[in-house]
Amino acid sequence: MKNLLVAFSFICLLACSPEPTAVTTVEKSTSNGWDAEKRIEELGITLPIPAVPVANYVNAVRVGNLIFLSGKGPSKPDGTSITGKVGTDLSIEEGREAARLVGINQLAVLKAELGDLNKVKRIVKVLGMVNCQSDFTEQPKVMNGFSDLMVDVFGEKGKHARSAVGMNALPSNIAVEVELIVEVED
Repeated sequence: MKNLLVAFSFICLLACSPEPTAVTTVEKSTSNGWDAEKRIEELGITLPIPAVPVANYVNAVRVGNLIFLSGKGPSKPDGTSITGKVGTDLSIEEGREAARLVGINQLAVLKAELGDLNKVKRIVKVLGMVNCQSDFTEQPKVMNGFSDLMVDVFGEKGKHARSAVGMNALPSNIAVEVELIVEVED
């Protein structure tokens, strides 16, 4: 019961608090004409059709102006995935590329949900999970592949809070899995 009250108090605090200064900065970048759809083209990225979930879940859930995206892995266009443990089977750079590929897959989910990536107001929170041995400590370097892509596509709106953690194993031995929370326009 005490935990429930603490959680409720935290939610009330968030709901009643003024928006952080960073949000105002983000809104200015939108008014300056930042175009995420154009950036995708300029970066030479082709968004795939999002994979259909194979279990009892969905790719994304929208609650108000927030979209919660399920974890995705580094699936290639041919249907295979980048697999293995970063630091053992894969280099940090290969892990970084896997994280970037996850970013492309998550952008595809967002595009399918919204129809237009310019409706993204802010990438809010990223949880990056890196498949690695217990002594590997370079998860942030790996996750920069994802984070850098979000900033490349969305500019200031792509900057986000992030956790980069190591996992003993990920589904089907994928190298990286990322879930995220995105704020969108009404």
